[in-house]
Amino acid sequence: MLLTQDTLQSIASDLVDTPTEASFLYPEKILQFGTGVLLRGLPDYFVNKANQQGLFRGRIVVIKSTSAGTADSFEQQNNLYTLCIKGLDEGKEISSYEINNSISRVLSASESWQEILKNAENPALEIVFSNTTEVGIVMSEDLVDDNPPKSFPGKLLAILYHRFKHFAGDITKGLTIVPTELITDNGSKLKKIIFDLAQQNSLSADFIEWLTGANDFCNTLVDRIVPGALSPADYVKTTAMLGYEDQLMIMAEPFRLWAIEATSDRVKQRLSFAVADSSVLLVPSIEKYKEIKLRLLNGTHTLSCAMALLSGFTTVKEAMQNAAFSQFIRLLMQDEIGPSILNTAISQNDVKDFSSKVMDRFANPYLEHKWESIALNYSSKMAMRNIPLLDKWYGSHSEAPQLFALGFAAYLYFLKSERKDSHYIRTINGRTIEIQDESAAVFYEAWQQPETVVHTVLSNVGLWNRDLTKFPGLEESVDRQLKQIIHNGALQALTILEHEK
Repeated sequence: MLLTQDTLQSIASDLVDTPTEASFLYPEKILQFGTGVLLRGLPDYFVNKANQQGLFRGRIVVIKSTSAGTADSFEQQNNLYTLCIKGLDEGKEISSYEINNSISRVLSASESWQEILKNAENPALEIVFSNTTEVGIVMSEDLVDDNPPKSFPGKLLAILYHRFKHFAGDITKGLTIVPTELITDNGSKLKKIIFDLAQQNSLSADFIEWLTGANDFCNTLVDRIVPGALSPADYVKTTAMLGYEDQLMIMAEPFRLWAIEATSDRVKQRLSFAVADSSVLLVPSIEKYKEIKLRLLNGTHTLSCAMALLSGFTTVKEAMQNAAFSQFIRLLMQDEIGPSILNTAISQNDVKDFSSKVMDRFANPYLEHKWESIALNYSSKMAMRNIPLLDKWYGSHSEAPQLFALGFAAYLYFLKSERKDSHYIRTINGRTIEIQDESAAVFYEAWQQPETVVHTVLSNVGLWNRDLTKFPGLEESVDRQLKQIIHNGALQALTILEHEK
């Protein structure tokens, strides 16, 4: 049995949450660029949750912009799909299943552009979602009359201009635009491109004024791992349990966060789905949440990645099953990274709460997050995520952060490679890893003099934009931990340090 609106009544509601009949009748309030799993696993999840509580009462028209795949699966299933939520919550394994009916239609930009423009005439339309990847928010040579414009900003401008003309510049008919692309200041960058495109297209001053006064572009931060389709084995097991087939079924972790910069009452009123879940944050600034995620989630990944690889672990969940490694992660966040990010906006409770969730996320048995992937572009990640913490640490400490030093020493040892043609290769316990790091050559050269490698790397201003040997005790601590790793192995070095602490 295939999941469709007709087969819903045959599905056991004690196993999966099914949508209410009323929610199929809600008006189309949202235009969404993209059919990807992040959109379906996060924004569309929040909309569906609010709809099922009778709070938002609006559905989504999806614009499929790419040529990859078709909208057939959505059409065959009346745009229904199952979201499987699997992972840990406070250390306990959880799983839940829900059928999402937030999407009303999926339209192809290349095949149904005129219908998409017609949809811009809908008076109930209030919101735009997007996830067109980090290369989607770019300037182009698009013309507003192209059928359709090639770029996402070009399409959005054409829709806004059509809406402006249809409603004769009505100030109440603007849209709240909420991009989820993983770039800094996504809303501000999209807004600038839209205005630049409008100028490039010589659109009227009245339209520019409407664009400014009637529309809102929100900067956002999204955080949820949505791996997407289940593995073939998990799919067979899940569909057998639920009693139906679903070509659009996806999985997501329990953790979710959507921070949206919203200062006006107009934005808050339109984004009313936020009231259904405390993980949607309508806040004056998202900087606090960006900092917490960058340092405690991404930064912890970076400082533990080499330790994991040198210890022979392949995935994050595998490493977290090791008591010493799990303790390293916890102490790194609790004792060093956390205290380094405290300020007037970030409290100890913020750090404690997010750190606890990171432990659950790292240990999620349903995620196959490979350390080798985390090690891509390692040096730039270290420079951006971790090195800035040193200033904050030394602002209140006179001694070096020892867990940081261990993580950095492991990173340094991981980048001790062999050069083969133009490639840099690292072999660990017989396993070969190609180093994909923009500074691989720098580390290769530094390791030609192993007795001075710590000083050479820490003092390299080209890597860090500063001389890290100026931080008291850091060079000595990294050097000591590097020797421990080389002589005793990464896990033993970790165990020794934890006993010392």
